[in-house]
Amino acid sequence: MSYLSNPLFGVFLSLAVFMIGQWFFKKSNGFFLFQPLFVAMVLGIAILVVLGKSFDVSTAQVYAKTYKPGGDIIFWFLTPATIAFAVPLYKRNDVVKKNWGIILSSLVIGTIVSLFAITIVAKSFGLDEIGVASMLSQSATTAIALPLTSAIGGNASVTAMACILNAVIIYALGNKLVKWFKLKEDPVGAGLGLGTAGHTIGSAFALEMGSVEGAMAAVAVVVIGLVDNLVVPVFAHLMGI
Repeated sequence: MSYLSNPLFGVFLSLAVFMIGQWFFKKSNGFFLFQPLFVAMVLGIAILVVLGKSFDVSTAQVYAKTYKPGGDIIFWFLTPATIAFAVPLYKRNDVVKKNWGIILSSLVIGTIVSLFAITIVAKSFGLDEIGVASMLSQSATTAIALPLTSAIGGNASVTAMACILNAVIIYALGNKLVKWFKLKEDPVGAGLGLGTAGHTIGSAFALEMGSVEGAMAAVAVVVIGLVDNLVVPVFAHLMGI
């Protein structure tokens, strides 16, 4: 298995499964279960499990020795990719200046309410303290959520999966959610909602809808990240997590 420990293996595997996901997504005319990120995640895990069976080692060992060296290279790009959302934000800063009060208050209140909701749902499903801690920071984008989860004693892998599932659901159902919540005529609300729930993937979807939606989604990603860093550790302490 040592010859698979080259970082290029992890990079190649990530690109290969994502391209397969894109192929399925196009062939299925955008069926939400074939969203490329979701397919890549499931297919990547399946390949690691098969490799583990083949070499008679645990999947965790395969992940650490073969995928992680290359996966860490890809993960490094998450931070600059997140920062890049400042570009659409800068282009439509006129909208931000006009609606900054509504934007800030809605995101802060929404984050606090979501923390209570996540805690209640997680505990109702019988998750222990580590499980609850792993779910709290999922409202932030992955690059921010993972170190935050580690800081409060959660499992970053669980948080990563929660963030990805959030993004997949929002990307797959974005149009329907905008329609259901009657946000077609409210680009500010649509952008904030997509950016908050779908993170960078939701922001990319919002940018496809329009420049205002994209700018608002970028604002949501940044503000939610800041709010989570300030609020989540305090909330976890108060909840005894």
